[in-house]
Amino acid sequence: MAILVDRHTRLVVQGITGREGTFHTEQMLAYGTQVVAGVPP
Repeated sequence: MAILVDRHTRLVVQGITGREGTFHTEQMLAYGTQVVAGVPP
């Protein structure tokens, strides 16, 4: 099973409220990733 990601891919981040989730979400946003939602674990 392939996971296809391109510049139009939108992401939902699971665990965004945690320390590591917040860190990695900030990194993704700086890179230009379209984060549309975040949910706690």
